[in-house]
Amino acid sequence: MRIFEFVVSLAALVLFATSTVWAQDDSPLGQWITDGGLSRVELYACGAELCGRIAWLQEPLEENGTPKVDDKNENEALRGRALMGLDLIAGFVPNGRPGRWKNGTIYNPEDGKTYQCIMRLEDANTIVVRGYVLLPIFGRTQTWTRYRG
Repeated sequence: MRIFEFVVSLAALVLFATSTVWAQDDSPLGQWITDGGLSRVELYACGAELCGRIAWLQEPLEENGTPKVDDKNENEALRGRALMGLDLIAGFVPNGRPGRWKNGTIYNPEDGKTYQCIMRLEDANTIVVRGYVLLPIFGRTQTWTRYRG
């Protein structure tokens, strides 16, 4: 009888460990390589919401050696802040379906504007991000790949 209990306990332990790995793979948390590979965005929990910031830039410096800044921001007072570490994503909440988030915003430092945004986890290594104006039909989609470095 002890062997049976041992086998059942071992099977339960393996199942628990495996389910924990699956849960982590289904999570959007972590770093994601953006389209084109020029940057990585770190998605993290900020309270009950999902947020994100620039974690890495392929070219973090200007030609003169100074860090790249948010020089296109519509708010002139924010144009001197560094792009590295810049919060890009805010306010995402689950939309009621697994692997999908709504009510978020995404900031685009290339044009200095903030857009409404939705996201969905395609699989453990792919997240689809759609920034838009008014309705998702009026937007642009990017596919990001999980960084495993």
